[in-house]
Amino acid sequence: MVREDSSRGRDIRSPTVGLSARLRLRAAVGRAGPSAAGCPGGCRRRPVSSRSSAMLALCWAVVGCRPLWKPILLLSPVPLPAGGRPVPFSTTCVRCSKNRRLRQKRIISERKLTRYFVDQRKVRVVGGQGGGGKHSFYSEPRKIFGGPDGGNGGDGGHVILKADQQMKSLSSVLPFYQGFHGERGGIKNCYGANGAYLYVKVPVGTLVKEDGKVVADLTQHGEEYVAAYGGAGGKGNRFFLSNENRSPTTFTPGEPGQERVLHLELKTTAHAGLVGFPNAGKSSLLRAISRARPAVAAYPFTTLNPHVGIVNYQDYEQVAVADIPGLIKGAHQNRGLGMAFLRHIERCRFLLYVVDLSVSQPWIQLEDLKYELEQYQKGLSERPCVVIGNKIDLAQSRINLPLLKEHIADRVIALSALTGDNLEELLFCLRELYDAYVKTEQSRGESPVKW
Repeated sequence: MVREDSSRGRDIRSPTVGLSARLRLRAAVGRAGPSAAGCPGGCRRRPVSSRSSAMLALCWAVVGCRPLWKPILLLSPVPLPAGGRPVPFSTTCVRCSKNRRLRQKRIISERKLTRYFVDQRKVRVVGGQGGGGKHSFYSEPRKIFGGPDGGNGGDGGHVILKADQQMKSLSSVLPFYQGFHGERGGIKNCYGANGAYLYVKVPVGTLVKEDGKVVADLTQHGEEYVAAYGGAGGKGNRFFLSNENRSPTTFTPGEPGQERVLHLELKTTAHAGLVGFPNAGKSSLLRAISRARPAVAAYPFTTLNPHVGIVNYQDYEQVAVADIPGLIKGAHQNRGLGMAFLRHIERCRFLLYVVDLSVSQPWIQLEDLKYELEQYQKGLSERPCVVIGNKIDLAQSRINLPLLKEHIADRVIALSALTGDNLEELLFCLRELYDAYVKTEQSRGESPVKW
């Protein structure tokens, strides 16, 4: 389809009409910079602003087509600012400018999260093999007996486990690792290069076991443990030179690296642990006091993996709270997934017992929880704690609250994770427990765990 000029009635694509004007305009477009096919946001829309609509109409009328354009600063009708430089036009349409936001973390369902969260892993590690020694004799014109000059081989690389606070699961740990081999020795007494160390990142709180015995406990960020040592490099024939043997031909190969089978076990490291029966409201409470987003539903065992939320205070202190999946009676006997859940409570410095106040006799829940913890590990139920009476927004909960305080001696905080009632008291109490833990660790001469 051929467009015509409304004023003259002639084809504006004709080479005889406005040729010099077209050339000057296209030269200006070329000086403006590389052209863009459309909006940088990818919507293929032409970014046309109100200030540049008149200029674009003139450009299209002169050139005769819709060009691939960049904002032309020389033809801008906008008055120059105080600095003297013209303001460029926007090259993004409104639709794409609103969509230019930071990518948020992809929301993963609890069932898919189970695939990613792994707290146990069996790993076979083998150190790198040492490089072999070199067998050679020095050769030079007019020098018959140069002597041996074979260098030693390089040592094999180690396999090292390194705790990294960015790692939250053992899912990225492979079942087999082998260190880098050392290089072979060279002539002229050149030693082979040592094999590089192979670092395997594991989460903080990883327990390393071999044949059922604990060999390492990585509880600090950056802590390392040599899982397998590399083999020593072989000796070249230069090493065997002696007064009795002036021309040794003996050389040794590199030694193989150490081979081990290790069991990695992750125990969640947090300051506080939410302990309770299923459907007590632990996940809802963690969502209310932190930015963690565990799954919440009306059926039991919604949470299948531990979740850690961070409670921030105005003095920039951070308290880590772990949501432990619900326990059942007989959890210490590995009923259900009891052992897998109880393992994550060992690292918690103080405990938050979450009790459902809407059930009859809620103090029995607390007794059962403490019994399961004590049977799993002696002294675990004696750690500093506070009892949280959840679902205070229900009528039956307000009736059971004074009865609960009569039967137990621990501090009770009644709140509602759904409506947010009395969450401030929990945050103050959480900070008191954290400060007491910090003072206790400092009095022992140890550094408290910082998240």
